[in-house]
Amino acid sequence: MYNAEISAGSLMLRESRKVAGLLLDKADDMAWHHALSVDNILQKKVPATARRMAKLIRNRLELMTPESWEMVIHGNSEVAMQSLLAAAIKHSRLLGDFLNEVVKDHYKVFNKQLTVMDWKNFLAACAQRDGAVASWSDTTRAKLGQVVLRILTEAKYVDSTRSLKLTPVSLAPEVRKYLASNKETYVLRCMDVAHE
Repeated sequence: MYNAEISAGSLMLRESRKVAGLLLDKADDMAWHHALSVDNILQKKVPATARRMAKLIRNRLELMTPESWEMVIHGNSEVAMQSLLAAAIKHSRLLGDFLNEVVKDHYKVFNKQLTVMDWKNFLAACAQRDGAVASWSDTTRAKLGQVVLRILTEAKYVDSTRSLKLTPVSLAPEVRKYLASNKETYVLRCMDVAHE
């Protein structure tokens, strides 16, 4: 049910726009290799880093449709970030459930402040549902928390990773329409936490 893949990176807007372009161009394996290793489109010093990053982004984006990739590439930063958040939620139940359970509960009781303890308590609840979570090391748990909070900061759900203050976020109309028309009910529920 839960996996730790999300620890490999946050929303990475600039890099995601490049990867979405390759997906829209229907790039084959050779074109991917050339773009990442020769052209170095992700501008990473180490080719292995570029490949790992591209793999994570591709795994997320491929869960969505070309219409979503277009929003990532051509949308303003809000639309692009929300499209990437939607893909990241679809790729990571851990991220989605944290939004749907913890962040939503904070909004319900007008508590606009997340804490590190919220993350620890959430993981304890996850371990009850999925035994694999209990086997994650403290380092992995901390890293996952950092990445999830960075994602929420990038998507403007949280003011900063330092303050952890929730900010009132509303979904861009085109993102809401896309999720509704593609029957992404779970993703939409996770993203719409401030308005339920």
